[in-house]
Amino acid sequence: MIGGLSGRTSFGLLFVERFFLPDNLRGSGLGSRLIALAEAEARRRGCTRAALFTLTFQAAGFYLKQGYEVAVQLECTPPGATRMLMTKKL
Repeated sequence: MIGGLSGRTSFGLLFVERFFLPDNLRGSGLGSRLIALAEAEARRRGCTRAALFTLTFQAAGFYLKQGYEVAVQLECTPPGATRMLMTKKL
């Protein structure tokens, strides 16, 4: 395994817990396809919304491009970093 996505569904919500791709695969479209597959499976299970946490210096831009919106921002360590709860209507 070189990367992947794990999450869970409950109460109509897909929660993406972990999502990682190595640098050499980022920008290839693989991440977008993995998220789309997870969202399709969540819809099949009756989910109407997706949610995840990320940090400003991680993948916030990627998720915004996938249609996620920032629901909550929390300042955290290291100074200047912000943890974000992002959601998307499925």
